[in-house]
Amino acid sequence: MEKFFLIAYIISLSILFLFASHGFIMVYYYFKTYHIRKKDLDELELELKEFPIVTIQLPLYNEKYVITRLIDAVMRLDYPKEKLEVQILDDSTDETTEIIRNHIKQYIEKGFDIKHIHRTNRKGYKAGALKEGLEVAKGDFIAIFDADFIPRKKFLKRTLPYFFKDPKIALVQTRWEHINRDYSIITKTEAIALDGHFVIEQAVRNRAGFFINFNGTGGIWRKEAIIDAGNWQSDTLTEDLDLSYRAQMKGWKLKYLMNFTSPAELPSEINSLKSQQFRWTKGAIETAKKIFPKVLKSDLPFKMKFQSFIHLCSNFAYPFILLAAILNLPVLLIKINNQYEEIFKLMSLFTLAFISSFMFYLYSQKDVYYDWQNRIFYFPLFLAGSMGLSLNNTKAVIEGLLNKKSEFVRTPKFRIVNSNDTLLNKKYLPKKISFLTIIEMILSLYCFIGVIIAIIHAQVAAIPFQLMFSLGFGLISFLSIRQVILYNRNLKKNNYNVD
Repeated sequence: MEKFFLIAYIISLSILFLFASHGFIMVYYYFKTYHIRKKDLDELELELKEFPIVTIQLPLYNEKYVITRLIDAVMRLDYPKEKLEVQILDDSTDETTEIIRNHIKQYIEKGFDIKHIHRTNRKGYKAGALKEGLEVAKGDFIAIFDADFIPRKKFLKRTLPYFFKDPKIALVQTRWEHINRDYSIITKTEAIALDGHFVIEQAVRNRAGFFINFNGTGGIWRKEAIIDAGNWQSDTLTEDLDLSYRAQMKGWKLKYLMNFTSPAELPSEINSLKSQQFRWTKGAIETAKKIFPKVLKSDLPFKMKFQSFIHLCSNFAYPFILLAAILNLPVLLIKINNQYEEIFKLMSLFTLAFISSFMFYLYSQKDVYYDWQNRIFYFPLFLAGSMGLSLNNTKAVIEGLLNKKSEFVRTPKFRIVNSNDTLLNKKYLPKKISFLTIIEMILSLYCFIGVIIAIIHAQVAAIPFQLMFSLGFGLISFLSIRQVILYNRNLKKNNYNVD
């Protein structure tokens, strides 16, 4: 049995090492391509000499708190209104629909071409709404913004010139900026995670010539490329990743703008974050199953195939994070008995994976924030949180592998920006504590037992990892339970009915 635990543990750590150590490769390419980091079109090329018709698509579902903010931002875009079509792709089943109808009247009266397309079903979810909107879209270019975004006035003038520079560009994706990153510990750690993706991964992959992906919002597509790549498809929960790969494998290029951002609101409560992470993880697994076999069969060079594997399949790491958390305690007991000493010495090499991750996120903060020292301070908490999400995301991986279809659960937005904003009295929040949350709490206590045993037996090297797992599961479960309790208590106290 001891050998079984050790073998399973080593396999888990080896797989985690493969994915985590890829951070070293990203940092290597970061410095290798650093000289072109701010390379952009010159001022003359950025001046639009013609103004093509552009369709702005706003896909949404029950977004009563933020939809007017988004509509107002789109109406402020610095672009001739006679060349602009706005499609509000509304699948809502609550008062959001009426809010939209009332709010857009003022803009229609001013001559804006704004269409409110309300579907009575959610066929295909977001992908289905985008596809139906595309069928009647006037524009040759399609910009997409989710409800939590606030596009900058210059968005179209900063993105459209790239399409005229290179006719093979299918998409221009802008970097996400976080308007509420300092709202809470949750948003601060979320921001670190997303900055790693947007500041390092997306930017470096694009500069190095590897495949990247559309992030579902904050980007603009060439309509011809969407259709040529097979249009939006709803057989995965990450229709953006799916279309991105299909387009690039047909020879289209994706352009990532590091130096122009699209501000957005981060999920401000833990249950919303968990649902977002679940959807992203499950969708990525579904897309990997669908797309990666085609990548392998293609004539792409090995380097491109390897990078695509890491890009598409990195979420497979979550079950092994969870397995490592479970096996930490029995492996610790084996080590205390002074067995397999040479193996444990060799296993110390796996700590390089944590160094790799730290460097990856360190440079993502240094690259864009003057106060990066204060921000990277939250890295251990981010790492613990990632461990704590492993149960939630492992469930997503398993469902993706087993082809279990599920609803596109959108991440609710609440217009939470500063400390004066509150989640209480808001709609869309869960009223019940999920079974998964109870398991997370149990895992936290289980890992904390490992901390106590490690301290008693002076196993210093084991303490940080046991503690981070315990803290991660504990934090995720505590915040989940706390939010539900506070929400229900406030409803009862004030006799609210937010449904």
